[in-house]
Amino acid sequence: MTSLDLKPVAKPRSRGAPREDDRPESLLPRHVAIVMDGNRRWARLHGLSEGEGHAAGVDSIRPIVEHAVELGIEALSIYAFSRENWSRANDEIETLFALLEAAIRRETPDLVRQGVRVRILGRLDELPERTRASIADALEATAGGSRMTLNVAFNYSGRSEIVDAVRRALEEGLKPEELDEAALRERLYTAETPELDLLIRTGGEQRISNFLIWQAAYAELYFCDILWPDFDPAAFDAALAEFARRTRRFGR
Repeated sequence: MTSLDLKPVAKPRSRGAPREDDRPESLLPRHVAIVMDGNRRWARLHGLSEGEGHAAGVDSIRPIVEHAVELGIEALSIYAFSRENWSRANDEIETLFALLEAAIRRETPDLVRQGVRVRILGRLDELPERTRASIADALEATAGGSRMTLNVAFNYSGRSEIVDAVRRALEEGLKPEELDEAALRERLYTAETPELDLLIRTGGEQRISNFLIWQAAYAELYFCDILWPDFDPAAFDAALAEFARRTRRFGR
């Protein structure tokens, strides 16, 4: 059983259309995104290496995914590796890739069992071959999942996503007068995902760091001081409870 009761789940609506704030149907967000921040600070607080901090952060993903599935959330997007992260030390990057690759292989059978479909947001062509192979296996294995979509932002940049959407539109021969918001939205990495309702950032920082910047235009933002390895289902419930208390106006 979950500790949060925000049912009933919102009725299906057309993708791209803002949802009216007609409680109680809007109490549970359809799409939640998380900037998982604080692994390195958590490691320093516990006298551990950065690699051990990242490992603890990876381990914290599974309980949140399971909880989101149980609640009935349609889509969960997590920021795993940004294109800006390439500026970090090589040893840290190699550790991150090894941890994430191992997690993908380890968790795929359980994601299949839960009915979770995995999608990757980002420029996969820039990743090492071994990592691309692990991702391809996970995408194929979970393709039939229908309970929840798990978007893993890997080698991701919100600005690059918009650039890629424009490039795709140009490659497809769209004329300038045909290039509107709807045309771009249909070419974003998240085109098949419901509009973003809630964006959570852990670790005490209050910025979105180039994550889903198009999608976050009308999302509710929730910042908490909890470092990501300590962020658990109860902390997730607190974010959802705050979302349920807010009034969404969409410019009205």
